[in-house]
Amino acid sequence: MAKKPTRKSVKRARPVRRKATKAQKPAKPIALYYWPTPNGHKVSIMLEELGVPYQLHPIDIGRGEQFAPSFLKIAPNNRMPAIVDPDGPGGRPVSVFESGAILQYLGRKYGRFYPQEERLRIQVEEWLFWQVGGLGPMAGQANHFLVYAKEDLPYAKKRYSDEVHRLCGVMNKRLATRKFLAGAYSIADMACWSWVLSAGKYTNMDEFPNLKAWRDRVGKRPAVVRGKALGADRRKPMTDADRKHLFGQRAK
Repeated sequence: MAKKPTRKSVKRARPVRRKATKAQKPAKPIALYYWPTPNGHKVSIMLEELGVPYQLHPIDIGRGEQFAPSFLKIAPNNRMPAIVDPDGPGGRPVSVFESGAILQYLGRKYGRFYPQEERLRIQVEEWLFWQVGGLGPMAGQANHFLVYAKEDLPYAKKRYSDEVHRLCGVMNKRLATRKFLAGAYSIADMACWSWVLSAGKYTNMDEFPNLKAWRDRVGKRPAVVRGKALGADRRKPMTDADRKHLFGQRAK
């Protein structure tokens, strides 16, 4: 038979004293270097969708602020947007330039709008790079020759507006069987949306009903509305001085 425990053999459990933990410090805001353009909207929309704190640092590209030495340390291509995350990998600050890279970084960090499952991630990346390498540059060139070029160049106008029309057709076919480009709403949709708005200035969206429905569906999201509106009041009609900073740049 087991012996009955004596008073000496019974050990009383002592209460565990836990050290008081400090209240978690609020996240430091991400610095957003931005101007209200389609590329800028990609990142402002993502930050609004994430709901993380950020601080706006306007980069007036018409005044040439993108060429400031302090900004070039962050964005060596002298283009916005760019970010500085004070809580980067390993808890140390990190800067990121190029809108597509910023979207990927934020998607990885916060685990949202950028799936971890490889097959789903491949789809998002396909359409993200499709925008970065195709829709954005082609729509930008079309807008330049149709709106900003002082010379009337019919060939350039047709060349780029036709290519944007083709790309809209690609999106329209893709969106015939899904609500968003890569299944669930993602950074791919954020990347393309503002450029589709830009293309709508010279492309008849009634020809692309699926794309038009997607444009309106994404545009109703509250975070998209806020991201698109960020800094909109700062934009002004282009002057000749602005043109010197925006066009005709060469390597120095």
